[in-house]
Amino acid sequence: MEPKPNKNESLEALDFIINVLKEHEKDLDSFIGQLGIITERLGETGEIAGKIENMEDHISTLQDEITNLVKNLNVPQISSSSSNSSTNLVNIKCRKWEDFKNLTAGAKTVSYLFRVSENTFQADALKNGKVVSYTGDFPPNTRLLKLWLSKELDVAEDDIFEGDLNIR
Repeated sequence: MEPKPNKNESLEALDFIINVLKEHEKDLDSFIGQLGIITERLGETGEIAGKIENMEDHISTLQDEITNLVKNLNVPQISSSSSNSSTNLVNIKCRKWEDFKNLTAGAKTVSYLFRVSENTFQADALKNGKVVSYTGDFPPNTRLLKLWLSKELDVAEDDIFEGDLNIR
């Protein structure tokens, strides 16, 4: 049989265990504090990751829009005989005479049509490689139409004709 430890040795052993447990408690508190900091950072990182994901979505959308814009701008080119410059083919249809007038002032060529059956008037003008169109009511005096168009659009009467103007 082993001898029983005396009371002092038992208290020392118990004291030692209590001190070790206190050290472990301090370490655990320290670890819990560090874990809290890490958790906060992960939370912030999660927010940052969400923001980065949103930015990536926006960038992707912008890339798609730019791609579509480039596709739309890659239309066949025409050459203007007077200036030898290239411009995109565009057909602009105006609903208001004032818009047509503003867009076509000084146009290279103007055409017009009377649509008696529909009681409408159509004018097309070629300016900077763009055909600008207007369809609306008949002007009140059809005999003076060519002169009126010339003055309204600042285009020589010789460059105005009755017919249809299109770019193909």
